[in-house]
Amino acid sequence: MELDYIENIDGHDQNIVRLYNFDKAEAILFRDLIVDTIIDKKQKLDLATLDFITPRNCNLIFGLFKTDEGILTKDNETFFCILTLEGFTNMARLLEPFCKKESKGYEYLYEIDNPTDLLFCPTATFDEE
Repeated sequence: MELDYIENIDGHDQNIVRLYNFDKAEAILFRDLIVDTIIDKKQKLDLATLDFITPRNCNLIFGLFKTDEGILTKDNETFFCILTLEGFTNMARLLEPFCKKESKGYEYLYEIDNPTDLLFCPTATFDEE
């Protein structure tokens, strides 16, 4: 699984933080970490600490908050995905199809009016510019 940030993906100042290039086993690992660390233990989850995720040009830290804020950053390198318990529970639900079978589909992991979306996409690749 790889992690990157793509700025202004559509020409309308929309950005994405993307988790991509993974299989069913890694999707299960990721989903289980969301459930165990964030939902059950109420702790933050720093993706830089996970052996199975390769950061390309950014890091992503998940954390609980009283409102769903989505992804925030000050430097376009370290991103914080700030959601409520309900938001992370919904994210775990959205991950389920990727945990049941290999998929070529993709999913945005929250629905918040925010300039940066979180995309979960098993078949995307990293383009060297």
